[in-house]
Amino acid sequence: MIFSILSLTPELSWMLIKVLVCIGFLMLLAPPLTWVERRGSAMIQDRIGPNRAALFGKIKILGLAHVLADGLKFFFKEDLIPKDANRSLFWIAPALAFIPALLGFAVIPVGRSFQVEGVTYHLSLIDPNNGMGLLYPLAIGGLAVYGVLVAAWSSNNKWSILGGMRASAQMVSYELGLGLSVLALFVAVGGYDPHEVILDQVEHGWFLWRQPIGFLVFFVCQFAETNRLPFDFAEGESEIVAGFHTEFGSMKFGLMGLTEYIHIIVASALIVTLYLGGWSIPFNGDGDRWPVLVTVASFLVKLLFMCWVFVWVRWTLPRFRYDQLMYLGWRIMFPLSLLNLVLNAWWITR
Repeated sequence: MIFSILSLTPELSWMLIKVLVCIGFLMLLAPPLTWVERRGSAMIQDRIGPNRAALFGKIKILGLAHVLADGLKFFFKEDLIPKDANRSLFWIAPALAFIPALLGFAVIPVGRSFQVEGVTYHLSLIDPNNGMGLLYPLAIGGLAVYGVLVAAWSSNNKWSILGGMRASAQMVSYELGLGLSVLALFVAVGGYDPHEVILDQVEHGWFLWRQPIGFLVFFVCQFAETNRLPFDFAEGESEIVAGFHTEFGSMKFGLMGLTEYIHIIVASALIVTLYLGGWSIPFNGDGDRWPVLVTVASFLVKLLFMCWVFVWVRWTLPRFRYDQLMYLGWRIMFPLSLLNLVLNAWWITR
């Protein structure tokens, strides 16, 4: 009804629906992940966790009200800007970090394609036949470092600048291994269309089993890209206060935190798509046998599991030293990714 009033074509209407659903999904899933983080850390550390905030003073719902309380707190806190900060860059830095994180999900198919009256509809924001495929989220992910650097430099704070320098060195170091591990997967598939990658796994099995070295490298590098423990050098609290967002407060700080959790969701979605069969049903052959909603549910279950793994690892492993971080990236992950690429090329051409 609304689309007919706006005189939108079915294709444009479908695109608008996907944009709204995609943004809404990420914005609705990221805040509860903060609750999962806090409750998960409490469970791992054998304590109770947040349980005081309650709706109307009575309905506690396992501490979920803390998510709403945190959001309201950020909205109503005073927004302070350091005296010597670059005001314009200080204002746009959170957006420079947030937007690339949000855009990275656009090419991920959350379910199998379906047809209505001869028209094929894809459950990904960007059409898989656009020529970019899974190169798109990798390219967009590389832009995230600019938000961190701008936030660090515009704050004019020594701790922020140290955090920004750490983040840039870390992201560049691990993007090499990340890219080479994905390149080996594209060589095996013969393309970088996400639907082709998923269908190849439906036919031949998950890349988790077919390329375990590539999965290990990609998994570790994604932790480094999201700046999560044991790779949180960009904001190491015990060393540089809060790193690149030390001077940010109110909703700017909240947006920085939200960006981290959206990065987790996108990283989990990439791992699911590339190595865990995407929306396919495990051990049940062709996904076309199943209703679309079942394939969407399959993708969501895998996605939520990987998000939990990010939380689990954060509260299990200690932070590396900086020299250990660089050694792992350049002396272990990078050679392993090259070895994985060579082995897969040899296996295909043997």
